Amino acid sequence: MSDVISQPKTVAFHTLGCKLNFAETSTIARQLTDAGYQKVNFDEPAKVYIINTCSVTENADKECKLHVKRAAKANPEGLVAIIGCYAQLKPEEISGIEGVDLVLGAKEKFNILSYLDDLEKSESYAQIHSCEIDEADFFVGSYSIGDRTRAFLKVQDGCDYKCTYCTIPLARGISRSDTIDNVVANAKEIAARDIKEIVLTGVNIGDYGKGEFGNKKHEHTFLDLISELDKVEGIERIRISSIEPNLLKDESIELVSKSRSFVPHFHIPLQSGSDELLKKMKRRYLTKLYYDRVNKIREVMPDAAIGVDVIVGFPGETEELFMETYNFLNDLPISYLHVFTYSERENTEAADMQGVVPVPERKRRNKMLRILSEKKKMEFYRTQLGKKLPVLWEHENKNGMMYGFTENYVRVSKPFDKRSVNQIENIILDKILEEGCVSVKETQFEDFLARI
Repeated sequence: MSDVISQPKTVAFHTLGCKLNFAETSTIARQLTDAGYQKVNFDEPAKVYIINTCSVTENADKECKLHVKRAAKANPEGLVAIIGCYAQLKPEEISGIEGVDLVLGAKEKFNILSYLDDLEKSESYAQIHSCEIDEADFFVGSYSIGDRTRAFLKVQDGCDYKCTYCTIPLARGISRSDTIDNVVANAKEIAARDIKEIVLTGVNIGDYGKGEFGNKKHEHTFLDLISELDKVEGIERIRISSIEPNLLKDESIELVSKSRSFVPHFHIPLQSGSDELLKKMKRRYLTKLYYDRVNKIREVMPDAAIGVDVIVGFPGETEELFMETYNFLNDLPISYLHVFTYSERENTEAADMQGVVPVPERKRRNKMLRILSEKKKMEFYRTQLGKKLPVLWEHENKNGMMYGFTENYVRVSKPFDKRSVNQIENIILDKILEEGCVSVKETQFEDFLARI
């Protein structure tokens, strides 16, 4: 307790889930440090522990409870606040978790400072300050800094799509976005901190342009946004985190192919390679459009990395329909997969659909696609061997090795050299290693080239 008393305004954070959550946690952390709080590691004694939660993960409640226990172990008298998507969807459930003192919904999380001064350790149920999700109609610009080589820059929030499996519109509200001026200003702040790479993030960033209250107030498109960001000096790389295939237009692909700072890397959710299931999911495209998007990218950027989100075990996914997905992905010139096992979510249409896939079968299909993903990644990596590419090296020293990514998302390793940290160096890709990354070709000549 003496550590807490000597530093009464200490705060620790733990973030679950997506890049958007990391951006928002970082922004809230800056608010608190500006107000006099000292940030400490989550496993250290702190006055306040803030857990930013996710609703996408299958075990959101278990993960939340796990980190509440971590906080209690670090300081039994510490105040625990839960924010994020899970907090918006299940505030009553969270308030009953032993050790939780405060639950803030989508509208209140950015005002957490105003709740902390009078907050006391809960004896039973936590304080809940939640909202109806239609009240979350404002936009708070956010970006992450300080923890990574790259920054996650929030440009959009919420979603107007009604996919039958998804709770995100219930957790984050309507689609809305920042102004281009604010986004550019944030990008310049990031550049001033010597951060080399920005990852654009949001719930549905291709829908960028809807104003603060979900209208078309800004009158700008995603293409306008990336055109202006491409002009920001001091940022070496910009990645587009994830974009819906129906919102990824030819003009945006062309801009990236000729861009100064946007890198040849796209992550495009598919969810299913079966048109029948895409319709049941209420996705806004069919496989033909997805196929066309991938091939347009390959046409103008042959070496681009293309990642895919896919869900297995959706209600009604027979073995035949699953194999449609498997074969569609196997034939596509993509680079890797993010595979999600479908799990039922309250208040979604899919939860009441017929044709429930047994959990063991969902897991088997997940494993099949993860094996396919590894195969696709290795195939893609092999096409890059022998090429000279720029790598941005990260800070971490793992058993004497350091890691980084090429522009087209090939993970590379070399012996740790502190001079390389947060630097972009031109290297020649040599061999694929057992751990699933690529080694640097090591000769004195190439090392010399990499440093000039």
